[in-house]
Order: sequence, then C-alpha cells, then structure tokens
Amino acid sequence: MDRSALKPLVLLGATGSIGTQALDVADRLGVAVLGLAARRGSDHLLGLAEAHPEAAIAVAAPTSDERQRMDAKLGSRVRYGPDSIVDMASQPDVTVINGIVGAAGLAASVAALLAGNRLALANKESLVAGGPVLKNARRTGGGLLIPVDSEHSAILQCLTGEDIEAVRRLILTASGGPMRGRDAESLASVTVDEALAHPTWSMGPRITVDSATLMNKAFEVIEAHYLFDLPYEVIDVVVHPQSIVHSLVEFVDGSVKAHLGEPDMRVPIQYAMTFPDRLAGTLDQFSLTDQTLTFEQPDRAAFPLLDIGYEAGRRGQSAPAVLNAADEIAVQAFLDGRINFSAIALIVEGALERVPLRELESVADVIKADAEARSVASDLVGSR
Repeated sequence: MDRSALKPLVLLGATGSIGTQALDVADRLGVAVLGLAARRGSDHLLGLAEAHPEAAIAVAAPTSDERQRMDAKLGSRVRYGPDSIVDMASQPDVTVINGIVGAAGLAASVAALLAGNRLALANKESLVAGGPVLKNARRTGGGLLIPVDSEHSAILQCLTGEDIEAVRRLILTASGGPMRGRDAESLASVTVDEALAHPTWSMGPRITVDSATLMNKAFEVIEAHYLFDLPYEVIDVVVHPQSIVHSLVEFVDGSVKAHLGEPDMRVPIQYAMTFPDRLAGTLDQFSLTDQTLTFEQPDRAAFPLLDIGYEAGRRGQSAPAVLNAADEIAVQAFLDGRINFSAIALIVEGALERVPLRELESVADVIKADAEARSVASDLVGSR
C-alpha cells in the first residue's frame, strides 16, 4: 500500500489513551492530522495543537479559564461546544477516529458516516446505545465503519475474504479482568483499587470496572451484532487470560480462524486506518514458542452482567441504550463509594425493568432513552 493514499486524520478524543496511540501511528505513517477534538481544553490538548499546527481544534465543554487560554494561544483555530466536534467529523474525505468516551460520541459517529467518511470506531458506547441509528447512517451516507476494539478488529480480519453465510460462530475473547476466579459471595467486598487493577490492559476507570464485571464483554457482544449483522445466538464469549488470541471465527465446515498477537492497541488502530491493506508496524516478530494459551467458560453466576447484556441486545430497540447509561451511573457510584461492586448489576437490571422500550430512529431518540435511564439508575443508586 502506498502511504500517500492514506486519508488525513480527524481524531476525536485526542487526549485519551486511544488518541495518544492513534497520533503515534499517524506520525509514524506520515498521515496528516486535520482535526483534534477533546472534551476539555487541557494543557495536553494545547501541546497537541502546537505539535500539529495544521490541525483545527474542537473543545466540547471547556471551562471559562480554558476557553480564554485556548483563544489566546490558538485564535481562530479553535471552536467550542458539542457541535464543533460534529462539524469536524462531517468534513469530507477524511478518516475519523472516534475515541470519545461514552454515548456523547454518537452524534459525531453519525456525522462521519453520513459524510461518507471512514469511521474508525473506538467509542463502543455509541454503537451499543445507537446501533440502529449508526447502521442507518452508514447505509444512507455510504461511510465505512471499521472497529478499533481489538476483539472486533480481530473478527474483521478473520472474516475478510470469507462469505458471512459460512460463519457458524463468532468467539469473543475476554481476559476475565481483575476479578477472574472470584465467586459471587466474595465480589460484594471488592474495593475500587482491586477493580481497577486490570491484569493486561491499561484503560480508563469505567472501562476497567466494566472489564471486571464482564459488562465490557456484553457491550462487545452487542457491538458484534451490529457490526457484522449476525444474531446473538452465534456470538459467543470465552475467557482467555493471556489476551494473546484477540478473537476467533468458526465456520460451518468446522474450520476456526484465530487472530493472535501482542496486546497492543496500535495494531487495530493502524489496521482501521489502512484497511483492507497493511503497512509495517512497530512490534517485533511474534514468538509462538513463548506462549501458553488457555481458555475457559465465563462464570455467569458470579458475573451476571454478561447475560443481562445478552438479554438487552435480544430485546433490541432502546434496551442497549438503557444498559449503557445505567451501567455508567452504577459504575460511577461504585467508584465514588456509594454502592458495592455487586450492586452494579442490580442497578443495571433494575433500570432495564423500569425504563420502557422505544424505537431508535435518530440521535435525539438515543439521547432521550439515555437520559431516562440515567434518571432511573440514579434513583436506584440513591435508594440503596
């Protein structure tokens, strides 16, 4: 592949972990950076703006002090508010990497697809909460949706060149998180520090807790359903603590394809930028002889959120949006010390029981379902 054929980059969530690694990949490949967006006008974002002087800057929710500082240093290069990020994603003929945390990334994802852009999606919540809306935007605008999650990137790579009708099963791998092996009774006493001590990946607080509860894997099941248009009955989960096999696909003839490699997010980020081609990366040659690979069934009794997520996915409509929003409220309550670890699942399950199902046809529909679920989940937290 000729590197000059790579489209310039718009990076949403530029100051986060995905953003940092995406800029590393872009700089190494010589990809122009046309836009950098973040929620806050931090010193980190200012530093990135100085390092990429051709890039426009967008800040979703700056403080007044941040706005003054950004204006003084960047002038007309910077715009503010959620609409500035949507507009940045809408410019034509770019690759948009969406690493914004939470359902707030949905509007930008829709805008990128409606503009016909390549959307490298690292913002799983927008696909979980607004899957039907994103699918419609992809169909309407003709944009290309490429997953950045290591598991879904692995599945995409296993499926490339294959007939989707020949798929028997998608198999998502889970590390098991820091609570792997704990029984249901002991989980009530899990501390925040224990839940944040992920054995493999370095991630933000919410996604790390979601990994500990297996909610993150439930989200990935829903993502896989929307990304690959396959029913939940053929999407499976296995625990693989080494995180070397990133996911697998089983075909109707009994063949199984697995995607293996070191757990390094720069690999799926780069593949999302170059798909369907490949360019040289930075990792050393992979050694099979140094690996011991084990697999086990997830403990669904100890970690009920996996099955709760499956059920929300099967219910469809707004249920996955409620699942995501209620989980965000419950996880934050756990991080703040207001509920224990085991109560996260109870809050989410309670919200799914109380919030009525609705069809999702627009971003506004998703926002409404999200807000209602947050309100109900907050009440449930307060009542404990």
